[in-house]
Amino acid sequence: MKSGDKQGVILITGSAGRIGTRMAERLGDRYHIVGFELLKAIYASKNEELVPLDIASDESVKQAFMHIKNFYGTKITSVIHLAAYYSFSDTSYDKYKEVTVDGTRRLLDALQEFEVEQFIFSSTMLVHKPQNPPHLIKETSPREGSWAYPRSKIETEEMMHKHAKNIPTAVLRIAGVYDDRCHSIPISNQIQRIYEKQVTARFFPGNLTHGAAFLHMDDLVDAIELSVEKRKELPKETVFLIGEGDTMSVDEMQKMISKEIYDFEMVTVRIPQFLAYIGAWMLCHIPFIPKPFIRPWMIPFSDDNYILDISKAKKLLGWQPKKSIRKELPKLIKLLLKDPAQFYKDNGLIPPKNKSKLWKKQKKKH
Repeated sequence: MKSGDKQGVILITGSAGRIGTRMAERLGDRYHIVGFELLKAIYASKNEELVPLDIASDESVKQAFMHIKNFYGTKITSVIHLAAYYSFSDTSYDKYKEVTVDGTRRLLDALQEFEVEQFIFSSTMLVHKPQNPPHLIKETSPREGSWAYPRSKIETEEMMHKHAKNIPTAVLRIAGVYDDRCHSIPISNQIQRIYEKQVTARFFPGNLTHGAAFLHMDDLVDAIELSVEKRKELPKETVFLIGEGDTMSVDEMQKMISKEIYDFEMVTVRIPQFLAYIGAWMLCHIPFIPKPFIRPWMIPFSDDNYILDISKAKKLLGWQPKKSIRKELPKLIKLLLKDPAQFYKDNGLIPPKNKSKLWKKQKKKH
């Protein structure tokens, strides 16, 4: 399996996901790519060997790295660790602990028998405590694990400091990722609410001038690639915020989406959080209808604000985003209006009961 035209071996966990697939495609011509996935019967790119790995199992990790040692040797250029647990509906911590925290520990412990030049961990900007404008969030800003997902990332980052030992680490705290077909749960659901003229689209329980940072998939792939290329120039332990420096507020996104769809800017009304909580709880408990995206536990976080200072990534990686949600959002709306059925399918959205009438009207208009 070894060939002289390859620069080394790169391991990618979660390699069959959208980010992992893109990384295998981007790096496959230059490196031996070994993709770790829970099931082997998943599509792998032509430049990738897929190895079954359950990071929640000691035995599975042991078997996977025995394979690596036997077929590739003990030198590893980079480990791009993307696999993690994530759920909007599961608020318990058990799976996060088992998969994200302990799974990463199993990987690092197994890697102690190898010569590893770099271990990249995909974290999230949500580990940081939100900041009110005009304050920017930096890598050194306070952290706050206010719910299970960011809590698991914080705990994993802290665990890595001990278990990585001599392995250089790069932690990428990534903003909300979207791509050319959207594939962002928050963005697609916000578009859906406005498109279907849902009552909930006109109300928001948080500060309308606040917002969350996003990041296009192309820019994320660039950032990870640069992290690999510059691995020998980076500090032994380093952290980067990876996201767009321009954050759109909730109100700006509401107005842009409604303007692109219906040619008018929607007026969004701020409501008390306790009313939003009651409404979300009721919608989640009405029988025989799909549960909404907005769950009661999300309401307290509606005031959160994430505006990122990405100067460190610019300086050490030479990276900055080439795309922005402000410019890409109208393109996503055009995709919706051109083919609503495909947009809903791509983003896992449940079509409305009056879909034929709604979609026909929009196609006729556009």
